[in-house]
Amino acid sequence: QGQLVESGGGLVQAGGSLRLSCAASGRTFSTSGLGWFRQAPGKEREFVSSISDNGARSNYADSVKGRFTISRDNAKNMVYLQMNSLKPEDTAVYVCAASRTTGLASRDSSYRAWGQGTQVTVSS
Repeated sequence: QGQLVESGGGLVQAGGSLRLSCAASGRTFSTSGLGWFRQAPGKEREFVSSISDNGARSNYADSVKGRFTISRDNAKNMVYLQMNSLKPEDTAVYVCAASRTTGLASRDSSYRAWGQGTQVTVSS
């Protein structure tokens, strides 16, 4: 259902920052929780962060807590991921997704629509 398109990835040195954006098109997702996942080569896709339908609640993987901030703008059908203090281990393709629920799902199976991803590379 719908399309999600990520942007904002790139190459950054360790300790630097990037802001990822995800735009929904064709459909609105204002009643869905939204999430960010990432996948590095040879690794399983892992949960990064999620935000509730109204933006009031958010959740983070322990590995990014305190460094990343998720936000959303329902009027624009946008979700963002501000990434600070980046580490080489953050290198991955980052993917946004729309949940089947209104809450803070972290399971792949809870998401009904996925973007194609944007590459984030953090050099040491």
